[in-house]
Amino acid sequence: MNNVESASFRDILTPLVTARFPVLYVQSYEEDRVLAEIRATVSDPSRLRTVRPVWVWRLTHGLVDPQGAVVPHTTVPERAMAWMSQRDEPAVFVMLDLHPFLGDGQHPAEPAVARWVRNLASQFQHGASARVLVLVSPVMRIPPELQKDITIVDFTLPGKDEIRASLQQMIDTNSAAGRVRVSLDEDGRERLVAAALGLTLTEATNAFARAMVNSGTLTAEDAGVVLEEKRQTIRQSGLLEFMSVDRGLADVGGLQNLKRWLAKRAGSWRGDAARYGLPAPKGILITGVPGCGKSLTAKAVAAAWGLPLLRLDIGRVFSSLVGSSEQNLRQAIQAAQATAPCVLWIDEIEKGFASTSDSQDSGTSGRVFGSFLTWMQEKTSPVFVIATANRVDRVPAEFLRKGRFDEIFFVDLPTVAEREHIWSLHLGHRLRGESALMLKVTPPLLRRLAEASEGYSGAEIEQAIVAAMYDAFAEHRGVSEADLFHALLTMVPLSVTQGEQIDAVRSWAANRAVAATAPEDRAGYRFLADLELGEGTPPDDGPEFLRGGRTVDF
Repeated sequence: MNNVESASFRDILTPLVTARFPVLYVQSYEEDRVLAEIRATVSDPSRLRTVRPVWVWRLTHGLVDPQGAVVPHTTVPERAMAWMSQRDEPAVFVMLDLHPFLGDGQHPAEPAVARWVRNLASQFQHGASARVLVLVSPVMRIPPELQKDITIVDFTLPGKDEIRASLQQMIDTNSAAGRVRVSLDEDGRERLVAAALGLTLTEATNAFARAMVNSGTLTAEDAGVVLEEKRQTIRQSGLLEFMSVDRGLADVGGLQNLKRWLAKRAGSWRGDAARYGLPAPKGILITGVPGCGKSLTAKAVAAAWGLPLLRLDIGRVFSSLVGSSEQNLRQAIQAAQATAPCVLWIDEIEKGFASTSDSQDSGTSGRVFGSFLTWMQEKTSPVFVIATANRVDRVPAEFLRKGRFDEIFFVDLPTVAEREHIWSLHLGHRLRGESALMLKVTPPLLRRLAEASEGYSGAEIEQAIVAAMYDAFAEHRGVSEADLFHALLTMVPLSVTQGEQIDAVRSWAANRAVAATAPEDRAGYRFLADLELGEGTPPDDGPEFLRGGRTVDF
């Protein structure tokens, strides 16, 4: 089984038909669009010296000739293929509904169907007339006995030009009929087209239609309606999740080094960056202490850059059906690339790809891992990957090689300056109305809270505020300073319960990752062990092992 990928379906189909590849497999939900592309390719004399008529088989109709006439008694696939074998002239035979007869990984293919496909593969390859069989299916089902006879041809989702043409056609049709008013400049059209990337042509058309009927006026603001349709579509796939983001990088406490790095790459996927000679950034791996803002940063980047955020759950990629896991990953990657520019977030990547070399699943995990690594290394589309990991020691070493990620950042427990910022952010977000009546948030209070929360993560600080709010709510009053300090005293932070693991992660990151915390903030950090020993804050030029991550100031 061969796998052929190309951005242009016509360009890759032309040499395959010319070279007489006997059986091709195209996975796509867009049957009409695939058929249109096949017909356009094989009827173009500039591509083929001999144009080929296209015959189409459907389970409900049987075989239909190029003029639309039905060949009698061909609804049964074996009879249809027997009829094809008797045709001795150049032709392209497209079968749309054969996948139910090809098994599903748990059940074998129907023997007679598989035998006929092999018969046609041999006849078409060695016969006097140029013939090809094209299987079109929404799912990938290739039984083992056919893997050497079939060549997979990727059929990508529609690009900007196709979507733009479809939008223009809808505008022309509905405007002429007086059904919709259009208030769009060129930038507005581009926003609508960009919002529809990642949808099939039918889905994009439906999204535009919904936007038109909502108010009777089509504007750039209707891009939100199209994005909502995209969310539904991506959610149905079960592989990618379209995440809503409402907080930018300003809502992430501290991590100034990481923020500066990201700020310098904002907009680097645009045309002016390409003309400057810059490639689109590949992505970053963020590792560190749990609860210190890794996941929040992934969401904030998408909001700050104004890009859609897609979340890939590696666990959903793996399937019990033979070949399905690899295909699931390919579908997820294709959807992400079609949505580009976008941010692809992979949370806790170590759980999805840990110990792939030791897996007992007949090599499936290794193949999926290898495919993902290859894509990360070779991708040119503006899909910015943010992978997060709590247990970096379980991340396969291949991920850490330069070229997969642009940089590896280590996020440690927040410094005193960062904790002040975190307290300020969470108090501002959480306290409102009656809960804020008794508390005046001042710099001295923030400083005292920051010093009292030494060794606490950002998530633990937020939970301390929530706990204080519960105490105050139970007594029907506003939150007080005493409530906040009491919540801190009654909470045992992760730096105490998992101190050894955190030290191990710091040790790993010391020379392998870049510290996400700005160098000017680092002196404000003290270990809990130092506090217990009664020692003071380390000096500015203290040993580097006091903080995980190399000292690199962006």
